[in-house]
Amino acid sequence: MSDTEAPARGIGQKLAIALALGSSAAVLVLELVSLRLVAPYLGLTLETNTAIIGVALGAIATGAALGGRFADTVPPVKTLGPLILLGGALVLLILPVVRWTGEAVRGGDPNTVFIALAVALFLPASLLAAVTPMVTKLRLSTLTETGTVVGRLSAWGTVGAIAGTVLTGFVFVAQVPTSVIVLCLGGVLVVAGAVLTIVLRGFRSATRPLALALIGTTLTLVAPRPCEVETAYHCAKVENDPARASGRTLYLDQLRHSYVDLADPTYLEFDYTQDFGAVIDSKWPGGERLDALHVGGGGLTMPHWLKATHPGTQNKVYEIDPGVIQVDKEQLGAEPGPELDLQIRDGRLGVRSEPADSRDLIIMDAFGGVAVPWHLTTRELIADVRRVLRADGIYTINVIDFGPQAFLKAELQTVLAEFPHVAMASDESALQGGAAGNFVITASDQPLPVDVLRGRLRAGAGVISDRAELRSYAGDAPILTDDYAPVDQLLTPFSS
Repeated sequence: MSDTEAPARGIGQKLAIALALGSSAAVLVLELVSLRLVAPYLGLTLETNTAIIGVALGAIATGAALGGRFADTVPPVKTLGPLILLGGALVLLILPVVRWTGEAVRGGDPNTVFIALAVALFLPASLLAAVTPMVTKLRLSTLTETGTVVGRLSAWGTVGAIAGTVLTGFVFVAQVPTSVIVLCLGGVLVVAGAVLTIVLRGFRSATRPLALALIGTTLTLVAPRPCEVETAYHCAKVENDPARASGRTLYLDQLRHSYVDLADPTYLEFDYTQDFGAVIDSKWPGGERLDALHVGGGGLTMPHWLKATHPGTQNKVYEIDPGVIQVDKEQLGAEPGPELDLQIRDGRLGVRSEPADSRDLIIMDAFGGVAVPWHLTTRELIADVRRVLRADGIYTINVIDFGPQAFLKAELQTVLAEFPHVAMASDESALQGGAAGNFVITASDQPLPVDVLRGRLRAGAGVISDRAELRSYAGDAPILTDDYAPVDQLLTPFSS
């Protein structure tokens, strides 16, 4: 068959565009869904995102190179259908590979999960990336139109990538579980590849990839589910406390995020929430009504506690994940009303929208995995918090850190740069430096009742309030700003 006969014997322009667009869209859908697949085991960090993007780009580069090479050595009209069909079959294997690996290494090395995903993602993404150069080969008839054909199909491939990104981020993830996205994507690819294979090569050429697709679908359906609810940002589940009949623990991406006692909202299970309570009661020991703002909702432990211990308190909560709010309402006893205003909104934007001098208390307890989202750690955000607080108000933050405590020290340095009065509470052993744990940093424009706080802290907890001692603790840690806040990198010693 000569070059001038290729389009006639191969595929038409509309089909070529559809294949370039669809295969590129599929690769980007895979990339974004892969981030959600590893989140329950690795968390959502900048480093995780970067690694997944790197694997996807490597697969695209490999597929494009090999697809172009094989297009010159093997007739694309014979390989195009099986390529898409096999790619779809491998897509259907991604979810069971990741979930079974995750369950097998639970509590062990999470990098094993990433390696499994990298292999499972790389193979189908490479096959799908090889589609465009093969389609391009089929559409080339003369050298005089090479630029037009290559440019057109490249452009449509980019459109497909954009469409896959936008639809996944704004539609698919918000509407259906990850497993459904994977099954549907794999199914569409298998059907498209099977039809193309049968039309161009005959039914027998499609049997083996179809068998692999059937196996992948079956394994996907029976693979373990790491969560009860897939929200827009998390894998969520609620577990009953066997030691306390009314106790409920909210897990987000396998991490214990919140504890709520449905019968007794004054009960605080986690140490850091007890420290929050001690800070609040040392400042307002009489149970006064407060105007409180919460950045990060989770299980709404502190809003429930404030409603019970400081009657009449108006709690406004900014929580970015609507799925978490839904879990709160359905399983954790949340009842929105005058004392509980639940806002689905990014916390930074929420703080920015608050009037000046409008809040007595602001609690920062927002997390993506083990890290506070970087834009909620910076000096600019803390300056805005200070604007919103009343003259005698307090700002208190939950910080998790490990090992060298590089992030804790940077956040402490940042708070010290904005507020004249700062205190930090945690386990005595953690405050000695180097130990992992939760640290509650509290700041105000007015002196903090530190002596009262010491008397209210739980057993084994301590507090540092001397400004010189706090600066010595922070050492030469950087001040975090909107221009420089490497939060994930500061937490790297834990992730490694």
